[in-house]
Amino acid sequence: MGNLRFFLGIEVVRYADGLYIIQKKYAQNFLQRTMMHCARAIHTPLSQKCDLHTDGGSPVDASDYRSMVGALQYLTLMRPDLTHAVNQVCQFMQAPTTTQWKGVNRILRYLARTVNFWLRITSKYSLKLVGFFDADWAGCAVTRRSTTGLCVFLGANCISWSSKKQHTVAKSSAEAKYRALASLAAEITWLLHLLRHLGVSLESPPVLY
Repeated sequence: MGNLRFFLGIEVVRYADGLYIIQKKYAQNFLQRTMMHCARAIHTPLSQKCDLHTDGGSPVDASDYRSMVGALQYLTLMRPDLTHAVNQVCQFMQAPTTTQWKGVNRILRYLARTVNFWLRITSKYSLKLVGFFDADWAGCAVTRRSTTGLCVFLGANCISWSSKKQHTVAKSSAEAKYRALASLAAEITWLLHLLRHLGVSLESPPVLY
């Protein structure tokens, strides 16, 4: 069938040393469907002092909200920069209000500016597995639970990332970071099994930061 070019909204462009993976067409169609393709573009998907739990917003159509957020979730497959912001708006699927709707609109305005962003996969770098993690201690104003953020690189390629709220309340910032470290260790363990199944041998043990 030839080289892979387009699959389920994901475009693949080959170059001399690897691939560019982009969801430009999917993002453009989504922006046109939501009438946000001409919206004023902004530089960040989430404001620095964003608080989506603020009371006072009026209810909005939950089905429309879930449809938009679901489409944004699919974009996070190739867009690490959207992961944390989309994770935030995903927490209000049951009863969204205008406050959370504004958060979704901000992500769409950022998407309109960055529709050409791509993920590069290169073959020129060594096979070293490196992971990074952090935690926002008690970042949720309602539950006081922390958020774990992590990403994993194979050489120069970012191959895994996530932003998730921790299951229980951490009593200190150190505890929150240890929980984030455990999440990263579990992710790297899974990736090691996957790479072994694919016949890929690493040059050295994984390193966690």
